[in-house]
Amino acid sequence: MIRIMFVCHGNICRSPMAEFIFKDLIKKENLENEFFVSSSATSTEEIYMGIGNPIYPPAKKELLKHGITVGDKRAVQLKKSDYGKYDYFIGMDSYNIRNMYLYWARTNLVLKGK
Repeated sequence: MIRIMFVCHGNICRSPMAEFIFKDLIKKENLENEFFVSSSATSTEEIYMGIGNPIYPPAKKELLKHGITVGDKRAVQLKKSDYGKYDYFIGMDSYNIRNMYLYWARTNLVLKGK
């Protein structure tokens, strides 16, 4: 199984949209058993007292226009433990990629190559 995580700043717009569009493409190709897809944030900006905000309403509305539902998805932050659980991390922009690298460098994962 290929495990993919999409990552953006707050996990309420870009990365959840990428997550659910990718899931929709996988479903249409009948490949659901070959992929595990999720998304997360590099920040806690959209997470309060451990509870993430739901997907930004205009983003959710746009997905619904294309027949893509998001369920009760809420923002979650990238975790140290994610590093070993996913095959691919796809940052939505260069700042997200930098922040992922810095986060894992601080936890010594990138530097140790684990």
